[in-house]
Amino acid sequence: MKPKRILYLDIDSLRPDHLGCYGYGRSTSPHVDRVAKEGVRLEQVFVSDAPCLPSRTALYSGRFGFQTGVVGHGGTAAEPRPEGPGREFQDRLDRESLPAVLQAAGWHTAVISSFGQRHSARDFYSGFREIHNPGFNGMESGEQIQPTLKEWLERSGRRDGWYLHVNFWDPHTPYRAPAELGDPFARDPLPSWITDEALQRHIATPGPHTAQDLNMYDEDTDPKYPRMPGAIRNRADLRKVIDGYDLGVFQADRMIGEIFQFLDGEKLWEETVVLVSADHGENLGELGLYAEHATADVPTCRIPWILKWPGLARGEVRKSLHYHLDWAPTLAELLGLKAPVSWDGKSFAAALKPGAKDHGREELVIGQGAHVCQRSVRWDRYLYIRTWHCGFHLFPQEMVFDVGADPHEQHDLAAARPDLVEEGRKKRETWEKAQKERGVQDPLETVLAEGGPWHARKVYLSCYLPRLMATDRATGAVELRKKYLS
Repeated sequence: MKPKRILYLDIDSLRPDHLGCYGYGRSTSPHVDRVAKEGVRLEQVFVSDAPCLPSRTALYSGRFGFQTGVVGHGGTAAEPRPEGPGREFQDRLDRESLPAVLQAAGWHTAVISSFGQRHSARDFYSGFREIHNPGFNGMESGEQIQPTLKEWLERSGRRDGWYLHVNFWDPHTPYRAPAELGDPFARDPLPSWITDEALQRHIATPGPHTAQDLNMYDEDTDPKYPRMPGAIRNRADLRKVIDGYDLGVFQADRMIGEIFQFLDGEKLWEETVVLVSADHGENLGELGLYAEHATADVPTCRIPWILKWPGLARGEVRKSLHYHLDWAPTLAELLGLKAPVSWDGKSFAAALKPGAKDHGREELVIGQGAHVCQRSVRWDRYLYIRTWHCGFHLFPQEMVFDVGADPHEQHDLAAARPDLVEEGRKKRETWEKAQKERGVQDPLETVLAEGGPWHARKVYLSCYLPRLMATDRATGAVELRKKYLS
């Protein structure tokens, strides 16, 4: 059944395991859970490139960051590669981005997001007929999005043929849920895997966005954001972080509920496609990082993917591996449109039919060039991580985790399972070779040549080392000095 409307709900930094429909014990997401009950939930969708700017560039260009060149937040790696003398009157994004393909097919494309301004990512807007920037540079809470959203729905929501992308930021730091929400999760248990022993280990860990440095390289706070602590030194601080994040999820869900109320009231719900997803997830203790999306691992790169589509699977779950950029060819197939040959995604439309066989990719290669330089392989039950620049976290060069049994990545198997290291390495190298054969340089090499990840520039380190010394992390300070300043 061809839908009359498509609503893409993009919740920044949303990790799936903090949603009820993915098994979370806290009541963070009743409205999102409704979409899962009436649609299909994919359990293993990963962004090809993290975090924000690389992810959304890949999503709407339909291409890997390796091909677009966008793998970071600054320097050359934050800009798409110029097309050079082959550029036509319009660049390829204005012809080949997913919104451009939809617009050419007659869809009214609209976006409500400040993302393009926050990251100077003007290419993000390619193909959208209507662009609404709430004007808060990504620091807005959901209630600051709603006036623009309500006005758009009143003006255009009742008509057919629209694709609307709405971006909520609430789970992103600084945690900003309004005070009137109170503390609904104050009596809920904290994550059981963060034992006292694990917490003490995290507190002793050096690196930006670790327990003692939630503000990247320090513990500074802003009185405008009382829910956002500067450091975790005990379980009360840990609660503030976990509850603050979950309140962000809850606040975004509340705003989504208001959209659904409009669709229900106008009797538009049944004919409207609803997709709930994110640009990336969030580490909340994994690899010692908190309140950030700074690695190429499962918590950062795995995202929710919950799709309600009239006539497709209802209340079903798919567990195969997919990239987020597979959405572009999937949507094109479902709408009967021709996908540009430049797209790297593979359609999984067949897997969305009621009772369909669950099938996807055998493996995924995911990358991060903004906080660290990492490229990882996710296959079977394993995650292999190759690190070229550790972002001042002292990660080993290669790590392997059995994320089926160890979803919070507490036990590196690299020393005990060299066979898995070798398997992951070969998969990565094979993928990299195939990408280079398309005539481009590895953009992570560019990041390294320009001094490393944007958020881990060497200039920060000389100021950070004294802080490590003053917070009982002298060993980390010595090792970082040796690694990057000697």
